[in-house]
Amino acid sequence: MSVILEFTLDADEFTLGQALSGPPTMEIELERVVPTGKAVLPLLWVTGPAEDIDAFETAVRDHPNVEAFRELDEVGDSRLYRFRWLNDPENLVEELAALDATILEATGADKWAFRVRFADHEKLTRFHNFCTDRDITIHIERTYTLNEDTERGHRFDLSPEQREALVLALREGYFATPRGVELTELADELGISRQAISDRIRPANEKVLRKALLSAGSQYE
Repeated sequence: MSVILEFTLDADEFTLGQALSGPPTMEIELERVVPTGKAVLPLLWVTGPAEDIDAFETAVRDHPNVEAFRELDEVGDSRLYRFRWLNDPENLVEELAALDATILEATGADKWAFRVRFADHEKLTRFHNFCTDRDITIHIERTYTLNEDTERGHRFDLSPEQREALVLALREGYFATPRGVELTELADELGISRQAISDRIRPANEKVLRKALLSAGSQYE
């Protein structure tokens, strides 16, 4: 059964983080990892002021562990790069690839946050042992199976689309006071219209409230 691990670690704890250290004005997001033969080629987005990215790009190319750092695309204030490093037996990202783990999300600067899916608990344990054996300090935030996560949605009779929209709205501060994000911004992030995300959030919110407050008898009446 697949298991998800969410963890954080300091940039200096792993090769990628060490090579990609940059100013706090920038944000780095690992888009995906592409295995090519024995090599692992991460693709990553770098967002920030142009002058900072230019300096960052030069510093990365000059890093002793970096073999190649190539810009592939540019969109607004973000640039997409392909990254290749020299072989490193203690490379955390390469170990994840070797375990056939899927990096669902990875962002960072001086500290990185990862969300990774492993095929089973045995591979998760192997990854944990890899980190322990090499004194790589990771801070585990959460571990759960896909079934556990899916059941949270089923408990409130939410569709996958409703749950996705509701979780995004909650995380981005849509329900906060003052509001941290507008409905149009949430719609843009999901690639749907403002009306479409409204049609997901409103009924989803009602389902959760009904289940939480009105189900299982008259406890709150």
